[in-house]
Amino acid sequence: MTDSQHPPIAQALGRIPCGLYIVTTAGADGRPLGFVGSFVMQQGFAPPTLSVAIGQGRDHLAQVRATGRFTISVLDKDSSGVMGAFFRKLPDGETPFDSLETLTTEGGGTVLSNALAWMDCRLTGEFETGDHVICFGEVESASMTREGEPQVHLRANGLGY
Repeated sequence: MTDSQHPPIAQALGRIPCGLYIVTTAGADGRPLGFVGSFVMQQGFAPPTLSVAIGQGRDHLAQVRATGRFTISVLDKDSSGVMGAFFRKLPDGETPFDSLETLTTEGGGTVLSNALAWMDCRLTGEFETGDHVICFGEVESASMTREGEPQVHLRANGLGY
């Protein structure tokens, strides 16, 4: 479907630039559980606070609630190739992280070694809105691993992924 085939509201919302991130928490089995996220935003300075919107009913949301933690790995042109591991069907028992280089933060979170930057957050609250839940997290540790520009994208349809 081309941009002009989407309703005007979808076209307009699709012009809001989004970053690309890998959002991670611990799965029920203790292994990392992650997804490609784009609804991430800084919400405050003191304390430094981020928000991430997670789809209602996703395992990721249940695990962020259960662990009280999430991490954000900021992707750039050099690291955006890792997204493919999160989109393809994997054999039972495998996770996208099995083929990726990761680091463990002081808070026990998993971040991508080759990410442009990362933040480790403690869940401080949430807000339910429609088909997503906005999770707020205080950034407890972070690192900018190298100089670079974050990966940004636009959607043709601002009403869907």
